[in-house]
Amino acid sequence: MENKVKPNGNATLTVGGKSTELPVYSGSVGPDVVDIGKLYAQTGMFTLDPGFTSTASCESQITYIDGDQGILLHRGYPIDQLAENSSFLEVCYLLLHGELPNAKQSKDFVDAITRHTMLHAQFDRFFEGFRRDAHPMAIMCGTVGALSAFYHDSTDINDPAQRTIASHRMIAKMPTIAARAFKYSTGQPFISPRNELDFASNFLRMSFAVPAEDYKVNPVLARAMDRIFILHADHEQNASTSTVRLAGSSGANPFACIAAGIACLWGPSHGGANEAALQMLQEIGTVDRVPEFVKKAKDKSSGFRLMGFGHRVYKNYDPRAKVMQKTCHEVLKEVGHEADPLLPVAVELERIALQDEYFIEKKLYPNIDFYSGITLKAMGFPTSMFTVLFALARTVGWIAQWQEMITDPTQRIGRPRQVYTGATQRDYVPMAQRK
Repeated sequence: MENKVKPNGNATLTVGGKSTELPVYSGSVGPDVVDIGKLYAQTGMFTLDPGFTSTASCESQITYIDGDQGILLHRGYPIDQLAENSSFLEVCYLLLHGELPNAKQSKDFVDAITRHTMLHAQFDRFFEGFRRDAHPMAIMCGTVGALSAFYHDSTDINDPAQRTIASHRMIAKMPTIAARAFKYSTGQPFISPRNELDFASNFLRMSFAVPAEDYKVNPVLARAMDRIFILHADHEQNASTSTVRLAGSSGANPFACIAAGIACLWGPSHGGANEAALQMLQEIGTVDRVPEFVKKAKDKSSGFRLMGFGHRVYKNYDPRAKVMQKTCHEVLKEVGHEADPLLPVAVELERIALQDEYFIEKKLYPNIDFYSGITLKAMGFPTSMFTVLFALARTVGWIAQWQEMITDPTQRIGRPRQVYTGATQRDYVPMAQRK
């Protein structure tokens, strides 16, 4: 990756009467950054930034977010334009290669992904090692990591051709693994992929078809599924993406890195947020109880908070939420769930959040998780599968970020520092002398 940060002067840090010059750099858009890479060598001091919320861990050309303005761009393209006009595999190509594909590039890429959707026949035995009631994310963590045991010909991270093959394999096989995790939990037989179907349709068929009858893919649901994948494809340096990059910085194979990302995504504060949002709507139950829960949300002592509202990054309306809201209504209308009691609850909560001064002041706007949970429920997925679908979609973002990190000339193994507050040096005391 060619570095494109531009020098933009210096910042002066003065501590204890001593001043140090630190270079300032600018990206193509967004705030300037102060380079503290040589701070310890020059001053003997580190910086403290819990959660790394004010620290850029890398230079990237993939995704840009402006949380204050509610902007999300993939390679410069607004997320709403991609979700409305593009397909998931086209977005995958964009994230991986930096440009939208032409007709031939698109066909070649789709063909490459399609040829890798099947799993090794022996791989299915991995699923049988799990209990039937195992959480699908537990199965995903184990099985994705196991891919490296089957595909030795694509684990050399220094070989560009092998990196490409590994990338294609993971994008292609993730829907097959996810569908098998779902089928295993229901006790139904696995359904093999079909090459004539598009990415989203293939996944829906593998998830819901049974051998006893033919399965016809609903085009409305397939388009909604594809759009959900697009909305979750990448989101800059979030916790799971940072985990993938950190694992990759050690030289770990790509399958292991993605498995690490899946493990991080499993957390309720990250990928599990849509499941939590749906559970909250179910707890509220009816529109007439909304004021009661809104009152509880405003009371800090209640311990209750509205799930699906606000975002660590977005301090404005989540741009993905607008597309997700439209998709939600399309799916509910198609499957005949217009009377789903959760939708009016969601709409009323959204109305309050956009009008109530408390939520406006704190910028607690509905995010993508607010509507994605009810949409996936209407499509037939249990809550345990929500984060699995997130991982399926986010795989391409993780891979693009991993590929970018591997080719970054400034890349080095991640090694955060700490502020040590434990005991100072002391001598060992034999057990007989301890109090």
